[in-house]
Amino acid sequence: MTISVAIVDDQALVRMGLRVLVESEEDLELAGQAENGREAVALVRSRRPDVVLMDVRMPVLDGIGALREISRDASLAAVRVVMLTTFELDEYVFDALQAGAAGFLIKDSEPADMLKAIRLAAAGESLLSPSVTRRVIDAFSSRSGVVRRTHPRLASLTEREREVLALIGEGLNNEEIAGRLVVSPATARTHVSRAMIKLGARDRAQLVVIAYQAGLVQ
Repeated sequence: MTISVAIVDDQALVRMGLRVLVESEEDLELAGQAENGREAVALVRSRRPDVVLMDVRMPVLDGIGALREISRDASLAAVRVVMLTTFELDEYVFDALQAGAAGFLIKDSEPADMLKAIRLAAAGESLLSPSVTRRVIDAFSSRSGVVRRTHPRLASLTEREREVLALIGEGLNNEEIAGRLVVSPATARTHVSRAMIKLGARDRAQLVVIAYQAGLVQ
């Protein structure tokens, strides 16, 4: 299956580098390019790419604003948006997760890591390293006036599924969850899938946000 990728960045050099990378792979195809968030929304609506690589800071409409518009459009639910940042300490990380980002990539990532991330995003995986996840937790916890919100369907989870949700919130992948709970990776995947379905989450990144807001991650 070919994965269509849209590239959104206000720097021509960055767009060119990403385009060359995408076009060098047989299983990837370029869906189009945009240099600001407004163009990005129009591009996504017209081309319906599988994955969007989108810069956070852009003129006209920034990446978070564009992400929110894309996420609000039910017809674009299958589009996976990966935010591009210049460094891991981006203050917009939690806002982007709340808005529906599938995860984050550092712009100077190795080409192999970038390609892996595109394929993982297309497969529905979250792109959150433990270090980024920890920063999200810290940023969320330190915000004044933050109201903890328990997901309305949280009670539908089994005790084990709640455990798994908390571990996802810590940034653990399926193999790490399996090791922590002393179960097989297949069993861990099953618990993750069931939690995602019960909570109506589109991906693991949304499970991370749900875990924070419910106070399952300290």
